[in-house]
Amino acid sequence: MAGHVQDRWYKTEPDANGKPRRVKTDRHGTGMRYRARYIGPDGTEKSKSFPDRQKRRAEDWLNAVEADMSRGQYTDPKTSRTTFQQYAGRWVAAHAGEVNSREAAERRLRLHAYPYFGSRPLGSFQPSHIRDWIAALETSVPAASHRRIIVGTVSAVLSAAVDDGVLSKNPCKARSVKLPRESPAPVVPWTLDQVDAVRTALPERFRVAVTVGAGCGMRQGEVFGLSLDELDHDGGWVAVRHQLKRIRGKYVFAPPKGGKVRDVPLPEAVSDALRAHLKRFPPIEVTLPWRTPEGPPVTRQLLLSGTRGLHVRVSHFNDHVWKPALVDAGVLPAREEGERYASAREHGMHALRHFYASLLLDAGENVRALSQYLGHSDPGFTLRTYTHLMPSSEGRTRQAVDNLFQRPRNHDHGPETAQGDEHPLAE
Repeated sequence: MAGHVQDRWYKTEPDANGKPRRVKTDRHGTGMRYRARYIGPDGTEKSKSFPDRQKRRAEDWLNAVEADMSRGQYTDPKTSRTTFQQYAGRWVAAHAGEVNSREAAERRLRLHAYPYFGSRPLGSFQPSHIRDWIAALETSVPAASHRRIIVGTVSAVLSAAVDDGVLSKNPCKARSVKLPRESPAPVVPWTLDQVDAVRTALPERFRVAVTVGAGCGMRQGEVFGLSLDELDHDGGWVAVRHQLKRIRGKYVFAPPKGGKVRDVPLPEAVSDALRAHLKRFPPIEVTLPWRTPEGPPVTRQLLLSGTRGLHVRVSHFNDHVWKPALVDAGVLPAREEGERYASAREHGMHALRHFYASLLLDAGENVRALSQYLGHSDPGFTLRTYTHLMPSSEGRTRQAVDNLFQRPRNHDHGPETAQGDEHPLAE
């Protein structure tokens, strides 16, 4: 048994003859009688108290502690009393990666996890708490894909608590906990006519953004952060090295998403459009912090600018420039007086990346190259997203066989084979 059980109501002391005897202590009859004590892995003494008539329970508790230690599943009772919000707050502060990712994680926890079980001690978590919470999320977060991200964030916090010895198991990974099922609709790329209609509907100074997005597959922040030094017109390349990002209401220059700097082919048509744009709208010099609002200043010569001669303010552009252009192009319905535009999640500038991907796949480009051009970290993600746009294998099979059987037969195999011009395998 790890440690021992102390009886606080009695103590042992020698009698007049020097023999040990049990005598009542000053605490006899009051408070918890038994105290189970042991030395934890950190070298400090831990204890838990039990009432009268529960010595066996105290011993069983010590045996369980010893078993947890031997299995490597021990958690400190004191630290396990830390609430989820207290621990998650420290996890967010130490969260590695992009600043936007850290802020997004904090926002998901603050809006969807803290109100439900922020004050719950980590040591008290059970799978039932996670199941009930996931069920409650269905009413506040309709999109299953968003719910999966929220649950994933909470699971990441609890996994870190397990690694730190604060929690024995992650309740999000229990078999009885079913993650929200995501049933994403397949990507339906715009047609060339839609791309051209949206481009025409935009103010002239923003039209090249559509050309770059559809012709190079760049993200919105990469397009609006595109600088003069990233263009190689003669070599035919765009060096995607940074993007324009909004963090805590302030704009910064930052590496592309996931730090995936890359080189993307610059088609001649896109190059010509950029040259024409620069003659009409010369580049502007913009200085912004690097990575975070507190970062060192960085200066870039941006190819796209707002009407005031500053960098494009993306939120304003989306609501007051992009969506009206979608309405004019017939992509979105017109809004009613005093109402907001319809949701355009699938019709944001990301739609231009989908168009670019469909264009390359239709031309026979391989998935690995497409993944590199799009800046995806995993070609498997590219394949899962766009596999339905790839030419079907059965179509390629039919074409290959047709090409073989229908090719001209100009050679002579002798009189014994002169049975006509049909291929011997053709019916």
